[in-house]
Amino acid sequence: MPQAAPLARPGRASGRSGRLRTIFELIDMRSFASLWFWIVLVVQWSVASHWVLGVPHGLLTRARRLGGQAQRDLEDMARIKVNRLLYTVHASGLWIAGGTAFLLTVLILLGFVYRVEFAQALLCLLLPMVPVGLLSLRTAHRIADGEHRGEALQTRLIRLHMAVQGIGMVAILATSFWGMYRIMQFGVLG
Repeated sequence: MPQAAPLARPGRASGRSGRLRTIFELIDMRSFASLWFWIVLVVQWSVASHWVLGVPHGLLTRARRLGGQAQRDLEDMARIKVNRLLYTVHASGLWIAGGTAFLLTVLILLGFVYRVEFAQALLCLLLPMVPVGLLSLRTAHRIADGEHRGEALQTRLIRLHMAVQGIGMVAILATSFWGMYRIMQFGVLG
């Protein structure tokens, strides 16, 4: 008489595959349907608009309101951040520009020629940061050329802050429309 095969534990195989399925849903490559993508988008623009040129917005408002030591702190921090940025750009600016152009070209090709949604999502995150970087560089040059004290520095940083917020609003709006289009086009379930 043949011996009966041992009974498989119910739920063991399905439990392991269920956990794997949950993990893969969390790191889903369908980016626009993922909550993580939208969290990253919001955090990116919150940080970019709060830390203009590496100077926190709270320090800027405190310097405008109180002056004195807060103004000296703002000037010192702006000087340090501007010098670091300008040194980096003068030392390796061409390499940074070339690498950025290469990365954006690859993302455009992958995203819109080969229709890789993950590349489209990365492009929506990275492309708007190019004008932010260029505006920051222009502002750093103007600060280094003489607008590095008092109200001139405050005005320059406030203008940059407003420009970054404007770019962020347009970028979030465009990303939201593109994400909704992709979700409606292909559905949430792929």
